[in-house]
Amino acid sequence: MAITTTPHLNFRGDARAALEFYRSVFGGRLTVVAYGDFGMPPEAPDADKVVFGQVTADNGFNIMAYDIPSHSAAAPAASAPTVRENGMTLTGQPFFVSVRGDSAEEVAALWDKLADGAEVIDKYGPSQWAPGFGMLTDRFGVTWILDVAAPYAG
Repeated sequence: MAITTTPHLNFRGDARAALEFYRSVFGGRLTVVAYGDFGMPPEAPDADKVVFGQVTADNGFNIMAYDIPSHSAAAPAASAPTVRENGMTLTGQPFFVSVRGDSAEEVAALWDKLADGAEVIDKYGPSQWAPGFGMLTDRFGVTWILDVAAPYAG
């Protein structure tokens, strides 16, 4: 079984610049997908902001990031609760941990263990972008994303 653990950082408009900087420091490949790429109208204020960003380097460095939408209830305070808004999960947490596996079954087994005593935010299951995705805050207050690796279909 192969899994990776990748920090996922939340920004308020600086995700693209931060990811480009991390790539300049650590090398690797940069993937940036904007809210507009997922269907947000181009004239919307956050259409060019990052909904999914990642730097992956051959040296093992991995980091993910996104921009919290400026209109979201979660945006003003870092301690804001996680909310669902227009089909998206939004959180004011300064970070969460992303664990990615190769198959839905192996990730589901990890989910089942991590979910013990946790607050489930998005129940684990198929999503628009992956064969398996779920989000929870564990019993220690750490927010986790577990998902199955899938190439971006652009």
